[in-house]
Amino acid sequence: MNIAARMGSWSTKHRKKAIIGWLLFVVIAVAIGSALGTKQITDAQGANGQAAHAEQILADSGIAQSATENVLIQTRNGKPDAAALRAASAQVISAVNATHLVDDLHSALDPDPGGAAFVSADGRSMLVSFEMTGDSSTADKRVQPVLDAVAQVQKANPALRVEEVGDASISKALDNTLDNDFHRAELLSVPLTLGILLAVFGAAVAALVPIGLALTAVMAAGGILALTSRAVHIDGTASSVMLLIGLAVGVDYTLFYLKREREERARGNSSARALGIAAATSGRSVLVSGLTVITAMGGLFLTGNATFEGVAEATVLVVAIAVLGSVTVLPALMSLLGDRIEKVRVPFLHKLRKADGESRAWRAILRRVLKKPGWSAGIAGVALLALALPVLGMRTALPGSTDLPKTLPIISAYNELAAAFPGGPSPAEVVVSAPDVNAPAVKAALAGLSAKAAATGEMSAALQTRVNPAGDVAVVSIPLAGNGTDSASNHALETLRSKVIPATIGTVPGAHAYVTGETAGSHDFGTQLANRAPWVFLFVLGLALVVLLSAFRSLTIALTAILMNLLSVGAAYGAMVLVFQHHWLDGILGYTSTGTIASWIPLFMFAILFGLSMDYHVFIVSRIVENRRRGLSTRNAIEHGIASTAGVITSAAVIMVAVFSIFGTLSQVSMKQIGIGLAVAVLLDATVVRAVLLPATMALLGERNWYLPRWLQWLPSFEAADRENELTAPTDVPIRQPSIVR
Repeated sequence: MNIAARMGSWSTKHRKKAIIGWLLFVVIAVAIGSALGTKQITDAQGANGQAAHAEQILADSGIAQSATENVLIQTRNGKPDAAALRAASAQVISAVNATHLVDDLHSALDPDPGGAAFVSADGRSMLVSFEMTGDSSTADKRVQPVLDAVAQVQKANPALRVEEVGDASISKALDNTLDNDFHRAELLSVPLTLGILLAVFGAAVAALVPIGLALTAVMAAGGILALTSRAVHIDGTASSVMLLIGLAVGVDYTLFYLKREREERARGNSSARALGIAAATSGRSVLVSGLTVITAMGGLFLTGNATFEGVAEATVLVVAIAVLGSVTVLPALMSLLGDRIEKVRVPFLHKLRKADGESRAWRAILRRVLKKPGWSAGIAGVALLALALPVLGMRTALPGSTDLPKTLPIISAYNELAAAFPGGPSPAEVVVSAPDVNAPAVKAALAGLSAKAAATGEMSAALQTRVNPAGDVAVVSIPLAGNGTDSASNHALETLRSKVIPATIGTVPGAHAYVTGETAGSHDFGTQLANRAPWVFLFVLGLALVVLLSAFRSLTIALTAILMNLLSVGAAYGAMVLVFQHHWLDGILGYTSTGTIASWIPLFMFAILFGLSMDYHVFIVSRIVENRRRGLSTRNAIEHGIASTAGVITSAAVIMVAVFSIFGTLSQVSMKQIGIGLAVAVLLDATVVRAVLLPATMALLGERNWYLPRWLQWLPSFEAADRENELTAPTDVPIRQPSIVR
């Protein structure tokens, strides 16, 4: 008896212990999470390369992390008006000072020569810059009085644009918008999933079971994550991805189980025997599927980036817990409910479900595919390759302000500020460490740094310099050309690092300089991913190959599974390029294309899609292998295996496509890219790949599907199934329409 069957057998015999134990586990995990809270990554941990080094020096230096705010004062008629701009600047300074929430003000009114940096090149804009007092992490909660003060100055000067943009104000606006977005997505995903499950089952109890397992798995994982985040810190991305993946796999695994149990009941098996068969077959598929998803997501640990490591940590946890629940509490709950799982039927939906001809439709499609497998495989393969072809023109870039919702007034102000003072909203931060940064040689080098930076034409003179109490660290803010993440900004960063700093700070013995900030952080992050991506791909593909070989004892099945998954992922990438680089759905999705794909998305999506695609593949191929072991020919095993699993695969795919599509409605362009990319990938995977390419390819290969060379016989094996007479109903027993799942 395989592991899943043993666990299922124990759970059905001790169902009260299994159910109560699961509930206690969830409650205790949630309590731990509430008591501890999650440990968030620091700026230094979230950065890579030189930026990470700079952030760590800052963290150790005692320099308080500041929240910089800027007020743009600009003529609306496009003409310079120095008198009006200076008068409004004075009003802004007076107004924000009156809040007692700001310090370290700088403007064009400063008496020293540095004031010139706060006047735009065309003379029609001036800048007032200041720091929020107190803890920078809570500045967004305290910035509203300052925003109100600036708004009063705007009201008094209608001929001018007077707008505040900065760390705290942007964070406040974005947090409100994005929190609302994600909250709406989370609220919509559950009822939408429930509605689809009601349509699938036609019974409320059966629809609630998958939702219940998925949500309790997510809750438990969230609690455990608070504990594990002590070792591997996370950020907010991890929790969002955990919900997304947890809901997807939790529902999928339950559908796999329910489908098989209902089918065996329809064969005439007793409730206990049907559940035992489901545990030994679908339960095993769940274990293998879960292991492949964990393998795929675990590859993100190799990126060397704290955000990706946190995502890997969260998804590995939620998938592992969903698998545990599927092979323990789920069979116990199904044993307790028995045929009462059909209770609270939805009359119209239940009748519609029973009258549905989906199984016959899938079988008709499969017969056409298997009749001409060469043509079918060729057409499907060419179609997927054609869709993947745009990948060759994929352009990636780390998103900056272009990723943000354009409907927010503060984003418009940000863009105006960036145009008038390039690099001003998010300057490069040059972190200088020396035994004494106040020494004459260092001070002269800092002055030279500012002057040489301005002389390049790619940067402006230093806006400000901060020194820590110990006097061994200084931070110089230097605006770079461009929008922060474009080619102009990256070229300016390269000039700063390779030419300006070596010619100034680099000439002082004992002094060292490292650059951080938005541009540097984005550049170093992209470099890190580019260097680590090949290792992630090799790890995921290699380990998945081992898992599949052990699960199916076939080199052919393992290799074709990986190739099909890669083709599916490539087609999803191609669809993203068409939509987001070529403006196919700008109007429908309510955004303006940036012309690029966020550089972190391809690797992120590869891990998720490879895992989810394997989910379906393992479930289908497990059924084909089982039919083959029952004595069916390869062709009949393929036809019956896919036809009998088509209903649950279709249902699971519809749920995932619907949930992922919700993310396509979020404000951030990168979230739209993830949502559309995942939705297209799952749709293609569940239809073209699994219903056409998979059966056609297996039919062409015939008996070669089961090939395992002698030199691989040593591989460990998952116990595939019990003895035939202990597992499966006789093949001559007619299969009636399952009572719940088609």
